[in-house]
Amino acid sequence: MRGVALDTLLDDIRACRACAGELPHEPRPVVRVSAETRILICGQAPGRRVHESGMPFTDPSGDRLRAWMGVDWDTFYGHPAIGVAAMAFCFPGTDPKGGDYPPPRRCADLWRRDLLAALPKVELTLLVGGHAQAWALGEAARANMTETVRAWRDYGPARIPLPHPSWRNTAWLKRNPWFEAEVTPYLRSRVAAMLKR
Repeated sequence: MRGVALDTLLDDIRACRACAGELPHEPRPVVRVSAETRILICGQAPGRRVHESGMPFTDPSGDRLRAWMGVDWDTFYGHPAIGVAAMAFCFPGTDPKGGDYPPPRRCADLWRRDLLAALPKVELTLLVGGHAQAWALGEAARANMTETVRAWRDYGPARIPLPHPSWRNTAWLKRNPWFEAEVTPYLRSRVAAMLKR
């Protein structure tokens, strides 16, 4: 599938039903990128609210992510430089033990390399959460998400690992004040400079 035009690839992704029958609901792939994407947000998988809205980060975690980036709703969804493509495009369902199931690897195996190849203008990738970091960084990822994010300077300037902005990570943010003291100011500055171009 290498070399497929972005519009065709996006149509194919949105029509994908590879996980039909394995998910507790009808697949609804959510991806929002364009040929002008320069800042690519790679999360884990859509949550229930995103599954329902069909737009990425239309939930409280999106509010927190936008605050970290220093952008408002209109900029996040309206500026062509910002794109969102999670590791899995469909909501994987809720684990009865709490939280959502991890993103199924099949989705990344089917689509990720072709999608990234179709986005040649990407200059900055935000790796949101441990699953995205493990896939993108491979052996360069640290032992866990905390250590990977703590080493954020080692992955620049093209990539910045971030914790997931879920409310479930509020305690993590309190235990790791260096993140909002060091990483978010850099991220806001970098995003602001990129959006001015």
